[in-house]
Amino acid sequence: MNEDRVWYLGKGREGKGPVVYWMSRDQRSRDNWALVHAQKSAIDRKVPVVVVFALAPGFLGATMRHYDFMISGLAQVESTLAELDIPMILLKGDPRDTIPSFLEEIETSYLVTDFDPLKVKRDWKESVLKSSGITLAEVDAHNIVPCWICSGKQEYGAYTIRPKIKKHLPVFLDEPAQATRHPYPWGESIENDWVGALEGLDVDQGVGPVKGIQSGESSALEGLERFLKGGLLHYDEMRNDPNLDGQSGLSPYLHFGQISAQRVALEVSKTPLSDEIKEAFLEELVVRRELSDNYCLYNPLYDSVEGFPEWARRTIEDHREDRREYEYTIEELEAARTHDDLWNAAQMQMVRDGKMHGYMRMYWAKKILEWTTSPEEAMDIAIALNDRYELDGRDPNGYTGIAWSLGGVHDRAWAERPIFGKIRYMSQNGARRKFDVDSYIRSHLGQ
Repeated sequence: MNEDRVWYLGKGREGKGPVVYWMSRDQRSRDNWALVHAQKSAIDRKVPVVVVFALAPGFLGATMRHYDFMISGLAQVESTLAELDIPMILLKGDPRDTIPSFLEEIETSYLVTDFDPLKVKRDWKESVLKSSGITLAEVDAHNIVPCWICSGKQEYGAYTIRPKIKKHLPVFLDEPAQATRHPYPWGESIENDWVGALEGLDVDQGVGPVKGIQSGESSALEGLERFLKGGLLHYDEMRNDPNLDGQSGLSPYLHFGQISAQRVALEVSKTPLSDEIKEAFLEELVVRRELSDNYCLYNPLYDSVEGFPEWARRTIEDHREDRREYEYTIEELEAARTHDDLWNAAQMQMVRDGKMHGYMRMYWAKKILEWTTSPEEAMDIAIALNDRYELDGRDPNGYTGIAWSLGGVHDRAWAERPIFGKIRYMSQNGARRKFDVDSYIRSHLGQ
């Protein structure tokens, strides 16, 4: 693998024990550069490689919907790794405590983990680094072009990051190496109780699993195959209509790292379809996703109004006291009790299906700005509802999309209007010009 994917967060002492791969963002055994790097490092040292997953008791408001999907996928990863003589160990508790304790117990020689731009994950790593004192390497197995290689600063928008990504794609868009049977076995029997771990969680039980979507690497690859055989052909013409099943459906799998964006991009590139069709999809998969990681990595205020560009903060401040025709509480919004049936339908799609069409996500977020007392309240509510119900919540894509909708991030100034100032506005009349709004409402509200 390309060693430029590895970033050393800190170099310290080396023990005599196994190499540990602290799996977090990329929960898969295939196409996983972090796992490959950990195994190679272990082979060089002639020691076992161990995969650990730290199950935090809570994570940014994640519900049973999210934990059920994640744990089901992790159980499958454990089985696949076992075939390679690589053990997977579940650690329950705060990673800032469980990871250093485990590293000390087995005299870890080297620690590898996944790249993640979210603040909570970065705080975990900093704490583990200080507590353990051993070398900690971060591997970007989530982006095709490693985030820090692509750019060393926050990009203004897709138009500035796109040429940087394209410049590096010939180097980084290669066939991933795979983990192999490990020649230095762990030698101990591991039995993780995934069912017990799920049942023992003290998390919100009010949002249950989504019916009809299966978790795990195999399901992710099957979903990719279905998309390549059917949906990709009509992706460019169908993707912007919320009534059509024109999107890939891969978002939850990409979020939990059950499939690699690299694998998706490679398989899409191999199809005999036109470059125009493939590029439309790769723009979303590569450019937009990696722009979101860039925003969250270089802007620590990504989940706050303070993270908006200066022009956007100024314009919403100018309109802070504008009269709202409608004002709703978070409880009313969560229950889809607004005057706008299109918005209500989008909210109920998210509540029931754990997803919302991309166009409707923008409309949904912008109306929250229009119907709440302040941009700060709108930001808090949009994040809370997105992260509570969306299977791909608590993700750079989500934070960045909300910041785009409410605060003009990666966008430009538009004609000034009440409440929004120069932030881009969306209306139901505008939606009606794009798709059959009434059909969408009937689908999700039964009207």
